[in-house]
Amino acid sequence: MGVLRHPGRASPVGVGYFDTVDKKNALRAGALAAGTTLMMLLMSSPASALTRDDGDDPGPGLSVIETLGLFVVAPLVLYLVIHGLVVIGDKSHKKKDPTSSNITTKADATSEVKA
Repeated sequence: MGVLRHPGRASPVGVGYFDTVDKKNALRAGALAAGTTLMMLLMSSPASALTRDDGDDPGPGLSVIETLGLFVVAPLVLYLVIHGLVVIGDKSHKKKDPTSSNITTKADATSEVKA
């Protein structure tokens, strides 16, 4: 891509906005992100193990209905309850609204120009 120059100036030397320091910092940041991701993947591998640990005593699994109720219906109900409380609280505040949202303006001003 080359050196990007300022669009309003024509300089014989050329002003480089992307320097080698920026490339080094980007490479350093990319290597750090890749290394962190790799370490997290390596450390989390026991989470998907098929063998049980000592003293592990899992309970019975959830049915499809129980799973949907727990992870879909319950959050939706909780959201609707919170939303309803916010709307009720907002409606009672509308009557005492001192802001400019309840002000109506009309252009009644007239001007007389005297020459």
